[in-house]
Amino acid sequence: MSVTSKEQNFISAVVYLGAATPDPVPFFETLAAELEAHFAQYELVAVDDAAGPDAVAALRAWAASCPKPLTILHMSLRQGLETGMNAGLDAAIGDYVYEFDSTETPYDPALIFKAYETAQAGSDIVSVCPARTRDGSGLFYKIFNANSHSAYRLRTDAFRLVTRRAINRVHATSPHLPYRKAAYAASGLKMTDIEFDGRLQGRAPGRFGLAADSLVLYTDAGFRFSAGIALVMMALALVELVYTLVIFCTGQPIEGWTTTMFVLTLGFAGVFAILTVVIKYLSLLVDLVFKKQRYLIESIEKIQK
Repeated sequence: MSVTSKEQNFISAVVYLGAATPDPVPFFETLAAELEAHFAQYELVAVDDAAGPDAVAALRAWAASCPKPLTILHMSLRQGLETGMNAGLDAAIGDYVYEFDSTETPYDPALIFKAYETAQAGSDIVSVCPARTRDGSGLFYKIFNANSHSAYRLRTDAFRLVTRRAINRVHATSPHLPYRKAAYAASGLKMTDIEFDGRLQGRAPGRFGLAADSLVLYTDAGFRFSAGIALVMMALALVELVYTLVIFCTGQPIEGWTTTMFVLTLGFAGVFAILTVVIKYLSLLVDLVFKKQRYLIESIEKIQK
């Protein structure tokens, strides 16, 4: 395919390299081959988030023969998948950006270009998803989707393609994205899923903490849970109040016991009700505070043939 017949949009591919990442060279060879076959202009961005020195050295050696430039972001310390990918997104300059959270490839490489074709049909976010997922991931997404306000449902994905408009939209609401997938779903832009017959094996560590943060920041799960607990405790307090009055009317209560229990019961009922309101406001404060988070980059290495 000649250069003139290739797609002219500038493409960026951001790849996360964590501590558990195996030799990344086979993945980058496959990725570069797909991009070279279909796009006239593209760049590769690798996020070195405490990846092994052998993996980085092998990637550096391969980049010397790559037809397009490779940028390696060396994070100052291990900061996790979402923070590292945010750094990579800020470094990417493409009109369309591929996000690869891992170098695992249980899918046909042809889906890389198919995601672009789907975006050209009118989707700003295209996710390539496995047909089978782990039970833990399925449970998380069920809870998340049941409590979110997005028109699109989240699911496990192998990689995604986002337009520059989608990136600008989500960064207009928050300069830092604690959970990119949820931010894209909440942007209001069209999302499309492409499914392949397969399953992801390895996942980055720290997923439980990310899941908890995501439920608090992007859904009403935390508030609904606390409100449910408060209602249960208020119901128990009401039962205690009724029990106190029954004992007073039919039994031989100890002097002062009825008054004490009455005050404690109503007092705790009020506390539970107030805590529900306080928790709601705390969730809003967390929503405001997390937007000030940043990442730390040690150095940026650009390798060009």
